[in-house]
Amino acid sequence: MFADNGLSDAQISALFLIWSLVGVIAEVPTGAIADRFSRRTALAMGGVLQGAGYALWLAIPGFNGGAAGFVLWGLGGALTSGSLEALLYDGLRAIGAARYYSRLLGRITAAGLLAQIPVALVATLLFQVGGYPLVGWFSVGCCFTAAALAMLLRDVRAPDRPAPTADVGLVVADSADADRTSDGVASSVNTVEESTDDPDDDSGLGYFATLRMGVVEAVGTPALRSLVLIVAAITGLDALEEYFTLVALDWGVPVEWIPLAIPLAGAASTWWIAHRSPSKKSFAASTLALALGGGGILLALSEWFGRPAGLAGVALFYALYRVVLVAVNTRLQDAITGPARATVNSVASLLSELSAIAIYGLWALDGLPLIAGLILLLAVAIPLALR
Repeated sequence: MFADNGLSDAQISALFLIWSLVGVIAEVPTGAIADRFSRRTALAMGGVLQGAGYALWLAIPGFNGGAAGFVLWGLGGALTSGSLEALLYDGLRAIGAARYYSRLLGRITAAGLLAQIPVALVATLLFQVGGYPLVGWFSVGCCFTAAALAMLLRDVRAPDRPAPTADVGLVVADSADADRTSDGVASSVNTVEESTDDPDDDSGLGYFATLRMGVVEAVGTPALRSLVLIVAAITGLDALEEYFTLVALDWGVPVEWIPLAIPLAGAASTWWIAHRSPSKKSFAASTLALALGGGGILLALSEWFGRPAGLAGVALFYALYRVVLVAVNTRLQDAITGPARATVNSVASLLSELSAIAIYGLWALDGLPLIAGLILLLAVAIPLALR
């Protein structure tokens, strides 16, 4: 769309740079906003800002409109990053069901990956009917719909971590029934009470105090710092997905196979992890190390096989990678003890952006072999980080 609007390759690259810089700069401050005020509102505003960014692209085609749109999208992405995980974990923790976090996150991840397939088909049809404007305004509508759905969620904090007074949360009492459900989600609670304003609790913290608390917890606690670093490094591997189409082209594999094989592999693995036992034993450090290391070996061998067999190796790597990503994210949430959970998650997200940049550089140097070597190093580091 940008190219058809007359932008040069250099201008398009500049837009991507603006997008990345805004995300990096805003990542941690917006995490503190979610912790101090409302994670639910942060999720909703993320959708609104992204939709507004798309609208600017359509209303002001060209570099200025593109830059303004990417600024809004960067802010929206920063608001949602970390907020969703914090809202999910503390909401489950409030009813004594935090051990089901990996199950819920696995379902969400699987749903997101599966959605890529029909959405790609719908976008193709819309483009044939109405070109960029129809696809663009439909995308705006999707963002606003997501924002409206986010406002239906409850920003529930655990009883010992009350929701901030700006967005009164709920404290769920008597959550013993959470253990007596068929799918791991509490079917009933006896009473639901509004959290009270306690001057001694963390809800009275100002924004900067919340920001400092989250950053200090993320980087100042050795055990948590190790988890933040390993989660960031593994999350950064998601940047490899940008190169899968290029790999397919080099191997002579039909490019159309990529949007099917990769999301389906990731969705299948995360749906599987969603139905695993919620016990922490399901995520033993040695098992995760073997899974990621095995995926790295498959990725390295896939270049040797090439053609369709190589694509199968890439898909299997992606499936194993997604399992490990959900598992280490769960370990991180379990380790966070302070009230600034979204801020801690945002620190990890910020570092993952730097990890992704490293992936881009390594790919430029030697492609898959060097990346596979990095993955093996990360596999070795997992047991150390999860001790």
